[in-house]
Amino acid sequence: MTQTSLALANHLPEFAPLSTAAADYDIVRRAIAHIRGNWRTQPEIDVIAKAAGVNATELHHLFRRWCGLTPKAFLQALTLNSARELLRSSASVLDTAYEVGLSGPGRLHDLFVTHEAMSPGEWKAGGEGLTITYGFHPCPFGMALVMTTPRGLAGLALADAGKERAALKDMKSRWPKAHYVEDFAATASTGRRIFDTSLWRQDQPLRVVLIGTDFEVRVWEKLLTIPMGKLTTYSDLAAKSGSPKAARAVGAAVGKNPICFVVPCHRVIGKSGDITGYHWGLTRKRAMLGWEAGMTEDA
Repeated sequence: MTQTSLALANHLPEFAPLSTAAADYDIVRRAIAHIRGNWRTQPEIDVIAKAAGVNATELHHLFRRWCGLTPKAFLQALTLNSARELLRSSASVLDTAYEVGLSGPGRLHDLFVTHEAMSPGEWKAGGEGLTITYGFHPCPFGMALVMTTPRGLAGLALADAGKERAALKDMKSRWPKAHYVEDFAATASTGRRIFDTSLWRQDQPLRVVLIGTDFEVRVWEKLLTIPMGKLTTYSDLAAKSGSPKAARAVGAAVGKNPICFVVPCHRVIGKSGDITGYHWGLTRKRAMLGWEAGMTEDA
């Protein structure tokens, strides 16, 4: 709760919840207005917080509680959306980067890279010509099969002890013509980045490469928009994916997600609220949701 909210709560005890909500909303409104009006200059959170009348820490927590994402993530979303519009209009990558206020094409790539997908042709080829390096690493949810390409993380599977090779066979069947190289040392740093929360950095996003059909990739991209600690249903995900009547097809695409946890298919539940369907097991899905709930409570 912000100092402003505390002051209101102390003076208006009977109506504290509504008064507090109104005060907090006003702070968030000012922050959003400043970001929308100045996104091309890529303002730092301290500048945004000052415009909203609070300090950076207060704004970070308040903004995330109200909007489901941080001020920086909101700024990146605005930047990314504008960049996409410019690229659709045939602007060059370099011109686009400078137009949206980034220092150059490298910064623009950093924003896009977590949503990058291989071309439909590469998927149809079954991974032919693609080298996938893999390794097994312990994680909070069993053994993690981490699979990388030169372009980024392409696969993440989970397995119980003794079931690692079955998980590898399952993942290999997705890209049967790829060349696979087992290298624990090469995949160790990616494994740490995924599960060690002290290494989670918004300014250094994890590179993710989505390999699937156009429809599957569209669904997986929508999964990436579900914040930690939040849930959605298959029908809602279908609507957001532009296929409101295709909940069953969306469910199938969710089930084929090759990058579990990072692309959070575990945050999708049944319309009734039941925790249903998970390729890596319902017990593991419940464990993930519980782990994330604890993380968001501590944040």
